[in-house]
Amino acid sequence: RSCSFTGFSTVQSRKLAKSLSRSSVRSRMSLKPPKAYNSLQKGAPLWDPKPLQVKKIFEALKKGLNEYLEAHQAELDYLSGRHKDTKRNSRLAFYYDLDKQIRSVERYIRKLEFHISKVEELYEAYCIQCRLRDGATNMKHAFSLSPSTKASRESLVELYKNFQECTEDMCFIEGALEVHLGEFHVKMKGLVGFARLCPGDQYEVFVRLGRQKWRLKGKIETDDSQTWDEEEKVFIPNLHEKFEIKVTELRGLATILVGVVTCDSINFFTTKPQAIIVDITELGTIKLQLEVLW
Repeated sequence: RSCSFTGFSTVQSRKLAKSLSRSSVRSRMSLKPPKAYNSLQKGAPLWDPKPLQVKKIFEALKKGLNEYLEAHQAELDYLSGRHKDTKRNSRLAFYYDLDKQIRSVERYIRKLEFHISKVEELYEAYCIQCRLRDGATNMKHAFSLSPSTKASRESLVELYKNFQECTEDMCFIEGALEVHLGEFHVKMKGLVGFARLCPGDQYEVFVRLGRQKWRLKGKIETDDSQTWDEEEKVFIPNLHEKFEIKVTELRGLATILVGVVTCDSINFFTTKPQAIIVDITELGTIKLQLEVLW
């Protein structure tokens, strides 16, 4: 269906267009671009925001943070119970040591609660900008279907400006949200290949997450054990990038590609170490086993 805006006066159309810019995230929140995200400052080239991906990461992040909060709250309850018992009949030094542990856990819980509230605040601001951006898009489409007048042309210019501002704010918030994603500690557990892996075989594993890279080489020993020149790597999570894993077999000066796979990181936001087994070949004859701790 087409919508006609011919009944709008110049003042009404301008007010409607300008209202979209009043809730700019920069006017409502005291956000400053962190040093690691200087590219997000005003005037820098923008990427296309991905609200659905950001929503999935936000939900996984919030769930993981709440898991940490529940675990430390349970630890605090346990320590508090011991604290009451030792107060009546225990050595004074042990009592004060326990008291120190309780205070440390309490401080960490407060940090987690602040972390969760900050993430929620950022995502709420992101959703507002997303709705404003969608509104600007719908209004641009409606105005483009109406007869061209001076008022409609001025409103279209204002709407385009508001659309750009919302896009910039969304990109800015995505960068600010990435700062709160923590770290992934990835451990190499080895290749699993049954008859495909023979003593003396050498492999190279290349793991990439955005601009972050990890290249390591390994060898199958005579006792079927594996030795790798590196065992652990820290990756900074990214809202949009997936893990890309490439395995090649080294044969003298030649290299043979075993397989390339991608792995989403959305399930890694949890308190427990995640054992990841990835099929490198299509038939699954060679698998790569990793452990990820967030």
